[in-house]
Amino acid sequence: MASMRDIKRRKNSVTSTQQITKAMKLVSTVKLQKARTRAEKTNPYTDQMYKTVSSMMRKSGNIIHPYLTAGESERKAVIVITSNRGLAGGYNSNVVKLITNGDFKKEDLDIYALGSKGHDALARRGYNIKENRSDIMDDPTYDDAMKLCRTVLDSFAKGEVGEIYLAYTHFKNTVTHIPTLIKLLPVDTTGMEEAEVDDNVMMNFEPNTEEALDMIIPKYVTSLFYGALVESVASENGARMQAMDSATSNADEIISDLTLKFNRARQGAITQELTEIIAGANAIN
Repeated sequence: MASMRDIKRRKNSVTSTQQITKAMKLVSTVKLQKARTRAEKTNPYTDQMYKTVSSMMRKSGNIIHPYLTAGESERKAVIVITSNRGLAGGYNSNVVKLITNGDFKKEDLDIYALGSKGHDALARRGYNIKENRSDIMDDPTYDDAMKLCRTVLDSFAKGEVGEIYLAYTHFKNTVTHIPTLIKLLPVDTTGMEEAEVDDNVMMNFEPNTEEALDMIIPKYVTSLFYGALVESVASENGARMQAMDSATSNADEIISDLTLKFNRARQGAITQELTEIIAGANAIN
């Protein structure tokens, strides 16, 4: 059995750790409230953009446009959104698994990493990191989303990549966060949800179809990307809050167990001391 000194030292260490986890839980809770509010304000715009493009694609008939057809290149660009900090349970590893356990070939991927945890994990596994923009995750803005989307879209337009994907964590509620992989380009018109429109009315573009889609599709992709950014921030803080709450509860259990062991050791020491005193007194007599 460990000595009372060892048990006390271990108990003090766990207590100090518990104070840290409590503080981190409180910080994550505050950040989660702000991030959730931001996500709730962004979702209506993202949803409406998706419905609008869905309606346009369904009413436009067969359109031939570079954004709607896969390029000749077999390379794929994947924007991976993780966090810059750990202690968030399986939040980062679940997003990385979307890439490592997916149907992608490692040699065909160009990774655009947002978040140092995802960047480091994929770099260790030998994936090609095309660009590291982990700084965006400190305070993501629409301008940041637009600039990165422009870079990736330029790569698509030049034929350097044939498809663009987005890996992030969908924020459903405080306790439910879903790792999600979506295809940004080419736009999958067959997979779009049906909008409440009259399919017999065809869509007319002004000035022309190609110019209109050149303006609309980048905005559509940027809106999806920005929505994923704000949802990822909310999911990160929600996951960290849960992880720290679990760690705090585990620390309570460990402290209770160590307290019981300390009391038993102290009781054993007292009993042994009394036994020695009585034995010594009897020996004298």
